[in-house]
Order: sequence, then structure tokens, then C-alpha cells
Amino acid sequence: MRIFIRLLVLFTFAVGLAIGARYNPGNIVVFFPPYRIDLSLNLAIIAILFLFFALHIALNALESARKMPARVAEYRQGKKERDANKALRESIRTLFEGRFGYAEKAASRAAELPENSSIAALIGARAAHHMGQFGRRDEWLENAASDASHKVARLVTSTELHVDQHDSEKALESVRELQANGSRHIQVLRWALKANQQARRWQDVLKLVKTLEKHHAIHPALAARLKDLSYEDLLKDHGHDGESLKRVWFEIPSAERKRASIALHAAVAFNDRGLFDESRLVVEKAMEEKWDERLLKPYRDAAAPEGSAALLSQIENCELWVAEHPSDAELALTLGTLCNRQKLWGKAQRHFEQAIDDAIAGETVREANLKLAQLFESLGQEEDAARCYKRCALATSL
Repeated sequence: MRIFIRLLVLFTFAVGLAIGARYNPGNIVVFFPPYRIDLSLNLAIIAILFLFFALHIALNALESARKMPARVAEYRQGKKERDANKALRESIRTLFEGRFGYAEKAASRAAELPENSSIAALIGARAAHHMGQFGRRDEWLENAASDASHKVARLVTSTELHVDQHDSEKALESVRELQANGSRHIQVLRWALKANQQARRWQDVLKLVKTLEKHHAIHPALAARLKDLSYEDLLKDHGHDGESLKRVWFEIPSAERKRASIALHAAVAFNDRGLFDESRLVVEKAMEEKWDERLLKPYRDAAAPEGSAALLSQIENCELWVAEHPSDAELALTLGTLCNRQKLWGKAQRHFEQAIDDAIAGETVREANLKLAQLFESLGQEEDAARCYKRCALATSL
């Protein structure tokens, strides 16, 4: 519709111009001595208009010629940008496709554009890492270091890739630099956790686990497992004497100290340093929280001296546990050991024999037979002792 209206207006103007020119008798005389030029007014107007348009076209041509080098340079720059951006998109696509060789080559082309160089370097670093080319990966990361706006992205990428390579020292260097810059978001904390775990820096692992738990950013089962590993390593540290071990133990939150897995490591560590009273207390508090037969071995290893109130208390505790777990071989072995220490020979023999009958684990069978043999030997029952020693040897060989 618009085109039709425009054509109508144009034809109307042309008709009006033709009619006006037809009834225009005017003349123009141009004197240029010794020449004289007579022109009709219509022709003069047409000549002036033609001259105007010719001059306009000539000036535009000159202006275009003057701007041509800049336009050529702009076109080339635009083509370079289009090619670089296309290569950047291709590098991202092929990286996600797992075609790491193509991704690195495309990243090299994308890096020719300065605006793309940093992000292309990060893509190239990931591609080289997945191909096991760690030298090229580090070169890519160094190339990305020149752009301050991508510093956090470079450090997070460096942390992730070095953790994946199990190079915990370099990973922790990147983590420290990130933390110095104030970057403590969840993903950084997760990579820091893995790096410290690989470096076996259990104090830092505990701090990070607690931080991630506050943000609900770690699975409870994983958090519990990492705490177990941390406390186990701290309690197993052979550099601790008795006092330092106590300090480590009481630095653990009271709720954690009642967990069987942690109490087990603590009880063994206390036994190793001769702190049997502390070991017994640890086991008893953990057993109050939840039954766990793994705690029975350090409990019997921490048997109090003969005739002491502590030994009688141990026997009473075990008898209470037997009422709840009558068929537990480890418990029968523990109670037999404690009765043997108190020289309750009959009860000790009965519990050792029950442990042998109920035991499934070879270690329990071996230990029960050994202690029963020693009991018979102390009572002068050599044949019974020899029979038990034989069964102990068979259990050991199996």
C-alpha cells in the first residue's frame, strides 16, 4: 500500500512538473564575452539540477575514496573477529564433545583476538589437561595470567586441574591466592577440601568440612567419612605423648567423641601410650551412645589391674552387654579375658569356649583358643592346653 501511494505521488509530481514546464515561456541569457548563450528557463533549471547531482556524486566518490583504507581495515578486523568468535564457539563445543585435540586447535585460533585470548587460554588448558599434556596446560594458564579480569577463573581452573592431577601443592598455592583475593565461594572450598585431603592436611580438612556443612554443600555421609579420616590421622600421630594426645582428644567436639569410629581410634591410641583409664572411659561413653563390637578389643586390651574396682566395673559392664547381645563372640572373648585377669577361672573358661563356638572371624577364633590354652596351661591341664594351641595354629593358618 505504501509503494502504491508513493508511486501515485511521484506520477502526480511528474505531471504537475510537465504541465508547469509547458506553460513556462521564460528565458535566461548568459553573457560570456564575446559569447552569448540563450537558454529557456526550463532547460536552465534542468542543467542546474543536473550539475548539482553531478557535483554531489563526485564529492561522494571523493569522500568514499578517502575513507576506503579505513573501511578495508574495518572489514578485515570484522572478519578477524567473526573468525575468532566462530573458533571460540567451536572450541567450547568440541571441549564438551570430548574432542580435546580439536578444542585446543580451535582455542589457538580464537586466542588471536585479544578479547578472546584469556577465555580461549582456559579452554586450551582444559583440553591439554585432558590429553595429559601438562606442560602445554601450564603454558595456557600462564597466557591467561595477563588478564586481571579472568584471574579468579584462572585460579579456580588451575586448582581443579591440579587436584585432578593429584598435585596438591600447586592446587593449594592457587587456593591460597584465591583466598587472599577474597574468593571463598562454595566451589573453591570444595576444591580446597580435595587438595588438603590429598596433601593429608587433616586440620584444614576438618575446618573446610565444617564450613561446607554450614552451607549444606557436602553430603552428610561424606562429611562423616572425612571427619573419621581426619581424627584417625590426628590420633594416630606418633609424635604425640600422653598429654598432647589428651589435648587432641578434648579438642574434638563432645558429640563426635561418642561416635564409635572415632572412639575406636582414640582408645587404641590411649592404649599405645599406656593411658588405659582414658581408653576404658572412651569406650564406655561410646557404648552408652551406640553398641559397636569393634570397641571391645581395645576395651579388653585396657583391662585394669587384678582386684581393682576398675576391673570389677569392666566385668559388670560386659555382663550388662551380654544380656543385650548374648551371642556376640567378641563380647564373650572380652568378658573371658577380664575374668581371667580377675582369676575367675571357671567363668573365664566358659566365656572363652562360648567365643570359640560363636566366632566367625578367624582372628577371634585364634585369640580365644590362645587365651584358653594359656588358661589351661596355668591350671596345669597340659592336654587341654595342647589341644587349644593346635586349634589356634589351625585358625592362624586359615
